Amino acid sequence: MFHPLPARWLAVFPAMAVLAAMAQPALGEAPAAVPAAALSYKSALEGYRPFTDEKPIPWKEANETVRQRGGWQAYAKEAAGSGTAGAEPSKGQPNAPAAHQGHTMPMPPKKEQQP
Repeated sequence: MFHPLPARWLAVFPAMAVLAAMAQPALGEAPAAVPAAALSYKSALEGYRPFTDEKPIPWKEANETVRQRGGWQAYAKEAAGSGTAGAEPSKGQPNAPAAHQGHTMPMPPKKEQQP
């Protein structure tokens, strides 16, 4: 079984420092040259497109577009992932997504009525 003793670690650290110093190149030595063909540079901004401000539409036109699409409820259904905005779920299909079918919520105990 491994028993960490501080005295052993104090003896190991100087030996590790010596090995690390030996692995470093001398001060006067240059590192080995890497062929220039192996290195390539690609700017992170190479495909950058500046922001272009879109012309806003009149608010009455925007409100009419929302009304034609079914109002805010259509957008809520779309965000919830329940398919198309105009489609109603069939009678055999529950309203909850399939991922939550296994979850149950315990009901609070019913209060007994006093006669």
